[in-house]
Amino acid sequence: MTLKQLSVFIENRKGRLAEVLNILKEHNVNILSMSLADTTEYGLLRLIVNDPETGCRVLLDAGFSSMLTDVLIIKIPHVAGSLQSILARITEGGVNIEYMYGLSVETSDASIVMKTNELEVACRVLREAGIATMTTEEIRAL
Repeated sequence: MTLKQLSVFIENRKGRLAEVLNILKEHNVNILSMSLADTTEYGLLRLIVNDPETGCRVLLDAGFSSMLTDVLIIKIPHVAGSLQSILARITEGGVNIEYMYGLSVETSDASIVMKTNELEVACRVLREAGIATMTTEEIRAL
C-alpha cells in the first residue's frame, strides 16, 4: 500500500526551513518523519505528514515548490537482520530502491519510508512475503 510523501524544494539559506515548518504548523499539518538533503544552493525536504494534500497546497500557496510522491512505509520488527531480509526480497523482485529514511512512530515495530522505481512490484513482493506496510489511514491516525 503506497501513501503520499510531501517533498519541498527550499533555498539553502538561513530561516527557510523554519518558514516551511511554520506554515505547516499554522495549518495543523503534523510532521511524522522528515529527511533533508542539501547542496550549496538548495535543499530537498521530504516529509511524511498526517495531511499531505493540505501540506502541499498551503506550501504551494506560500510560493514553495512542493509536490506529492508515492512511497511505501514498511514495518520492520526490532530483530537483527530484519531490514536486510526485507531489502533482499525487494532486490530479488527486481526493484531498485531510490532512497529511504527512518520513521519513528509509537508502535512495537520500527518503520522506514521507501521510494522505489517500481512501487507496485515492491508492494506485491512485500505482501507475498507477509511484510506489513502502513496505510494512509494509519498515518492520519498518528
